[in-house]
Amino acid sequence: MPLQPSRQRRRQSPAGTVPPPDPVEPAARVLRRFRSVFNAVKTHFQQVEKKAGVGGAQVWALSVIQQQPDIGVGGLAKAMDVHQTTASNLVKAMVASDLVVARRQASDRRATQLRLTPAGARVLKKAPGPFAGVLPQALATLDLETLTRLDSDLGKLLEVLQADERGAGIPLAQM
Repeated sequence: MPLQPSRQRRRQSPAGTVPPPDPVEPAARVLRRFRSVFNAVKTHFQQVEKKAGVGGAQVWALSVIQQQPDIGVGGLAKAMDVHQTTASNLVKAMVASDLVVARRQASDRRATQLRLTPAGARVLKKAPGPFAGVLPQALATLDLETLTRLDSDLGKLLEVLQADERGAGIPLAQM
């Protein structure tokens, strides 16, 4: 009667020693890697909040506004790759904290132009980089072949998870 795979005896090596145990199961290794990625992201945003006094998403938004004075909420959302509602909520919080001023355009009262206040500039000076976070920075260093493969493989994982695609528009700093 053949042994079940989990009950098979280890084969003896020619020298009579037992070979090392099988390597960690691939799913467990990948899970550990995800944990390491999440931990790196979480640690970065904790450091940002501790040093700057505001969350990582606000720091990222402040940096975009600093680089593109008079950007609108739609432009901010596009630059951060988030939903416009998310960007609008960030802007409301930053205006309430006097980090940003929002001015209406004379020609189109619906359009808003955003600028840093001196307080917003001080927050950015205290914040450690990268302002967009460590994961976007790391991804930007990968070659196209690696990014394409990673995108495909993560797409398969998301299908298995039946993940809500709306979550893709939430900044990591707000998770």
